[in-house]
Amino acid sequence: MSDAPSFWSPALKGLVPYTPGEQPAIEGLVKLNTNENPYPPSPRVVAAITAAAQDGLQLYPDPQAVVFRQAVASWHGLDAGQVFAGNGSDEVLAYAFFAFFRQDRPILMPDISYSFYKVYCALYGIAAELVPLDAEMRIDVAQYEAPCGGVVIANPNAPTGTGLPLADIEKLLQQQSRRVVLVDEAYVDFGGESAIGLIQRYPNLLVVQTLSKSRSLAGLRVGFAAGQRHLIEALELVKDSFNSYPLDRLAMAGAAAAYGDKAYFEATCAAVIASRELLASQLQDLGFEVFPSQANFLMVRHPGHDAATLAAALREKRVLVRHFSLPRIEQHLRISIGTPEQCAALVAACHALVRR
Repeated sequence: MSDAPSFWSPALKGLVPYTPGEQPAIEGLVKLNTNENPYPPSPRVVAAITAAAQDGLQLYPDPQAVVFRQAVASWHGLDAGQVFAGNGSDEVLAYAFFAFFRQDRPILMPDISYSFYKVYCALYGIAAELVPLDAEMRIDVAQYEAPCGGVVIANPNAPTGTGLPLADIEKLLQQQSRRVVLVDEAYVDFGGESAIGLIQRYPNLLVVQTLSKSRSLAGLRVGFAAGQRHLIEALELVKDSFNSYPLDRLAMAGAAAAYGDKAYFEATCAAVIASRELLASQLQDLGFEVFPSQANFLMVRHPGHDAATLAAALREKRVLVRHFSLPRIEQHLRISIGTPEQCAALVAACHALVRR
């Protein structure tokens, strides 16, 4: 290591960054490791981006992202002032952690969930209390009654794919009525129940979504938060103290257009769900244990095969899945839902490995 760390701020000592899914350049790879949508975005998105590129790139984009926020608000029956736009939901989450969770008590979050939450806690010096998932790898909201600095959950959860009904979300909001409850809904469009409809009734609810998954825009980096105006104002205060122009012109144009093609959105989500259910059945036939999923991925394990070894063997067959070397899930694989052809290739590779 060079001497550069001697110039670093002390806060960087011991900081462990988030590790994103691998993005290898391997010819013929069946890439099922990063929960990307297997289908391209709506043609309207491409047309909107092309049009936006023709004029105005020499100018700064709208710092308020008004057109995009209006599109989201219209879709969900909100006011534009109840929507906050960010450069991917990860950035929105970062602003939210800073704005709401630097409290005198630890925040509560599941022990198995999106690992970026722990990274933000370390980055901002936020104490966190990890609440274990139950024996079926589900969130038990009864375990979130303790005094705290806030609550963060993903619904559906990642990497398990399991979701909570809205009744449980409401119970959580009522239990922690004096703290912000952040519900990360990155995968909600694949079978979950969005809590956005509860926003008008609960001033402590902040919902975060991304356009990377169900809108097929992982390469564009657009996300948003929805909540009552006082929560959005806090996020705007943090954003404008850090980066007043988080979304560029092309991203805003494409993201707004994605909300203008409901038929395409519904068709691609339905295709992913159908492939998920078929893949779950096929993997179960091969002896895999498959968690119920409301996301665009499956969490699975095979009682007769080590997960890390199986992931490596699949890679040798040019099929990439995600393995987490973490307590409680080290014997599980997370498999993104691909096209029917990609899923068939995965099943064939698994069949060759587990049946031999």
